[in-house]
Amino acid sequence: MKRRLTGLSVALALGLGAVTATADSQGVSDTEVVIGSVNDLSGVFAAVGVPAVNGATLRFEEANANGGVHGRQIRFVVEDNGYQIPRAMQGYNKLLNRDKVFAMLLSLGTPMNIAGFKLLDPKGIPNVSPLTAARQMLQEPMDNKFIGFSSYFDQTVAGISYLAQAFGAEDICAMYIPSDFGKEIEEGAKHAAQVLGMTFAAETTHKPDELDFVGSLPKLKDAGCDVVVMALGVRQGITVVGTAKKLGWTDVKFLNTSAGFLEAVAAVPGGVTDGLYAASGWADLLARAQEEEPARFIAAYEARFDQPAGGFAMLGYTAADTMLRALEVAGAELSQEAFIAAMETLEYYDALSDAQVTYGPSDHRGVDDIVISVVENGKWREVARE
Repeated sequence: MKRRLTGLSVALALGLGAVTATADSQGVSDTEVVIGSVNDLSGVFAAVGVPAVNGATLRFEEANANGGVHGRQIRFVVEDNGYQIPRAMQGYNKLLNRDKVFAMLLSLGTPMNIAGFKLLDPKGIPNVSPLTAARQMLQEPMDNKFIGFSSYFDQTVAGISYLAQAFGAEDICAMYIPSDFGKEIEEGAKHAAQVLGMTFAAETTHKPDELDFVGSLPKLKDAGCDVVVMALGVRQGITVVGTAKKLGWTDVKFLNTSAGFLEAVAAVPGGVTDGLYAASGWADLLARAQEEEPARFIAAYEARFDQPAGGFAMLGYTAADTMLRALEVAGAELSQEAFIAAMETLEYYDALSDAQVTYGPSDHRGVDDIVISVVENGKWREVARE
């Protein structure tokens, strides 16, 4: 399945005429810049990928309506990976070799991004704000890689630390998909247990499409788990929490990272996910819906897509905004080198995500905050921030 978004132009017109792009700038012409994304529009993380793509589309459309960056429109081309590596590689090959993209934005999935680096890195293609918080997103060579927020590892450690302090948790367990995504969260849980003087008591591994956890949860309960860290698909995480309650296991805290920090997770009918915690790299959008910039974004998003706005739609929008800022700073003579240098100068407060964004030559992570939230009455409530 392919989703192609054409005619999207990006903003901040400065009244400058078009100039001839440098010969070695793939994806740049006098009239447009081509941005690509390999995303999940149909797989287990489609609830993340679809709104993120929509949010980026909205920001690019706003920008394009104002004339584009340095006279160039943004053309945003998205390929669906279905959260499968073979499909992801097909998407990367098409975007790089047929569409000739200048940069990648919001590509989803830890293993998919890592596989894609084998194609991106030799060409120096910038990879901006991938939809994964894996530490490998800044692996060497790091020059062309920029991430938006804190890592799964750091989120896991921060979340466990909070639960240990708040509830006296002592025994940590993990449920995870045994991919790079899941293994990083498992490693974070083991590291947190070690540095905090806790016990890593047990773990279970699961396939991405597994939805029966009746056998796994009693094993973890028997191990005495106080906290269970999850690195699962969105629907899987909901099912785990609901199954535990049906089994009468209520004296345990389940912890998600940013991968499970969605409004839909909190809003499951019947209070299924009430009491679920998440450690993420951003603050919940709906909790700030009355503030000026979130309110403006929510109204614009819902008018454009006729569906509720949420956190990943916000991330898509803010990631696209970051790219636009860098394109503006890079100047009319756009090249990979100019874009990367521009990214390394960005420093601004983003009112939509309530975060300070700062990049530098030795700092390719935009936001350092880790926000701890809990589901209460169908909504996320922030309880701590690091």
